[in-house]
Amino acid sequence: MPQPWQDTSLSAEDRAAALLSSMTLEEKLAQLVGVWPGSEAEEGEDVAPLQHEVSETVDLDGLLPHGVGQLTRPFGTAPVEPAEGAAALARLQTRIAAGNRFGIPALAHEECLTGFFAWRATVFPTPLAWGASFDPALVGRAAELIGGSLRSAGIHQGLAPVLDVVRDARWGRTEESIGEDPYLVATIGTAYVHGLESAGIVATLKHFAGYSASRGGRNHAPVSIGPRELADVILPPFELAVRDGGARSVMHSYNDIDGVPSAANPWLLTELLRDTWGFTGTVVADYFGVSFLELAHRVAATRGDAAGLALSAGVDVELPAVRCFGTPLRDAVRAGEVDEALVDRAALRVLRQKCELGLLDADWSPTPSALAEPAESAGPAGTAGAPGLDLDPPGMRAVARELAEESVVLLADDGDMLPLAPDARIAVVGPLADDPAAMLGCYTFPRHVGVEHPELPLGIDVPTLFAALRAELPGARVTHAEGCAAPGPAGFAGDPGAVASAGAAALTAESRLAQAARTAADADVCVAVLGDRSGLFGRGTSGEGCDAADLELPGDQGALLDTLVATGTPVVLVLFTGRPYALGRWSRLLAAAVQAFFPGEEGGPAVAGVLSGRVNPSGRLPVSVPYASGGQPWTYAQPPLGLRGDASSIDPTPLFPFGHGLSYTSFAWERPEADAAEVPTDGETTVRLTVRNTGDRAGTEVVQLYLHDPVARIARPVSRLIGYARVPLRPGETAEVHFAFHADLASYPLRADGTRVVEPGALELRLASSSADSGVRHTVPLTLTGPERTVDHRRRMVCEARVK
Repeated sequence: MPQPWQDTSLSAEDRAAALLSSMTLEEKLAQLVGVWPGSEAEEGEDVAPLQHEVSETVDLDGLLPHGVGQLTRPFGTAPVEPAEGAAALARLQTRIAAGNRFGIPALAHEECLTGFFAWRATVFPTPLAWGASFDPALVGRAAELIGGSLRSAGIHQGLAPVLDVVRDARWGRTEESIGEDPYLVATIGTAYVHGLESAGIVATLKHFAGYSASRGGRNHAPVSIGPRELADVILPPFELAVRDGGARSVMHSYNDIDGVPSAANPWLLTELLRDTWGFTGTVVADYFGVSFLELAHRVAATRGDAAGLALSAGVDVELPAVRCFGTPLRDAVRAGEVDEALVDRAALRVLRQKCELGLLDADWSPTPSALAEPAESAGPAGTAGAPGLDLDPPGMRAVARELAEESVVLLADDGDMLPLAPDARIAVVGPLADDPAAMLGCYTFPRHVGVEHPELPLGIDVPTLFAALRAELPGARVTHAEGCAAPGPAGFAGDPGAVASAGAAALTAESRLAQAARTAADADVCVAVLGDRSGLFGRGTSGEGCDAADLELPGDQGALLDTLVATGTPVVLVLFTGRPYALGRWSRLLAAAVQAFFPGEEGGPAVAGVLSGRVNPSGRLPVSVPYASGGQPWTYAQPPLGLRGDASSIDPTPLFPFGHGLSYTSFAWERPEADAAEVPTDGETTVRLTVRNTGDRAGTEVVQLYLHDPVARIARPVSRLIGYARVPLRPGETAEVHFAFHADLASYPLRADGTRVVEPGALELRLASSSADSGVRHTVPLTLTGPERTVDHRRRMVCEARVK
């Protein structure tokens, strides 16, 4: 007869409570920790902060009688054939369940920022590319496929998405973020959450909160922001993803805000997240984040003190491995230093989530669907199951290609060179032109783990731009020269890119430049392929722990671009990067410029398609591209004093603003109209705009809606995004875009406690192609009438857009 906690006719809450009441303190604590199988055996570079300094050998046999809460990165720690990995995970789960008296398995989590974080799995574009697509529906579709792939292999929780709003592009993790605008981050990120959750995967929001606002753009640095900036910029993406996305997990951030570390902040993790927003899931530690209360923040003297601080604040699970929530926390509870009720609170949340996932059902099986079902029936459309467990099936590659194509941004085009002529002589020059690493961010398996295993192939097909362009234009003469050394630290042993360029190692910098100049001079057009090589903790030019001193192109790439421009051959610049770089010195010298933000395994063909004209670019900048390297940090949503002024010699005006992007066709925007010119402070109106494709080819316009508040009681951004819509049109076709504007969208945090108000007065809605004044196509004046209103987390946060 099933035990009460196995009775699926009861609520998950009741089942979890019944199980909790039967557990010892040690058994409850076991549910609050993770174990990281295989991490002790990995002797390479750290893949988590201070991994080898903090990690300790874990006696799994000793833990089993009490149980195991989570399994850390069963696929993302070392290369393993997918089917073998799924079988090994199933065996381990069988062992864990059999080892404790309640038969409780572990909850297995994995990274999934650019897809299933496993060898041979599809690598999707990085989140900054999601933002460039301005397409929540497509991002949600990709997330659903990723979630189905995870689920089919026995994974329950995905550590994504990153909802940190970019505040300083020098920060190495800019590539993991969706953009510099909180509305774009919130809507795109919530779509990703909804996609994962719809596939049965627990989505984990990170990093809560303020991580991206670190001083100087440095990783693991303190955060100095006021409560209004926190409420208006940092928190809304998390708020929307909890409320509308249904996220079931949140990961605390490493940073402190005004001296209080997030892992020890009860206001953040309990009062705001749970009591105000109504979050009912689990709060998990960023890797070693509980230990950092003792070792880095120094707000705790011992492991037990750190555990008590984190548990009291609202951290439920210590990841990636047990260090503080085990024996130190047990001893603190028995000494009366930590209330056991806090342990019960966290354990109940963990057990409830395991009930929701079916892990406590009487018929639970450790065998994942990929091993239990035929290949054609495992997972949603586009995924595949055993035999072989194909984690990179055609359906997933197709969505990765579509997202990559939508994310490519045409920054500049003089109209003469793009699309490239099918019979042109094309010089493809640059250290990233024939390097698969150019497509991949640091949270992809090949760049995160694979670089430690140079003896193994990438495991997936990643066409380079050079190869893709030759395939795209078979009638063209396409030649290649490296031009300069690949960006990043020289000689990193595990980097396949270093091996790929070994043949040119004997060349001096001068001879490389000379060879590149000759190659360019002998061509009709030069495609200069520059950018970043991602890595971790200083082992790349972009990625976690790879922060930039400035926004100049890394390494010798600036000098290479100068050399190519000086040849007189028209230069089309292609950037594969994890952040924007200053391009002002070449702004009048290039024939065209194309930006791609680590576009994934299909990025080479996607960019080649834009260059050939097969793809009409529709990407828009999720971050501003600076004119010069100085003036940082800066984003577009500035109050008046944050813009250019005569009181400073530094002009922060970007070369290409947030939201900017060109097309190979043209669009006309007819004068819009609103249902009402006056709207109550609790009311709404609809704004309509007709868009016409006036060019000779199909294309997609991205209509952006910005709010301008001429007078407010605190200094407000001159303009901020509140809505957007992708509008695909054939030549001559028209469509009507409807934006449902609610007065709540004009709210702002008036008081220092974050309380938001909607006040009466004049507003201006700006229909624009970018955030810059030059991008404004039409304005719609509105007046809010009636009393001032206070709004809370139940306010309208999304301006619904419909295209008819």
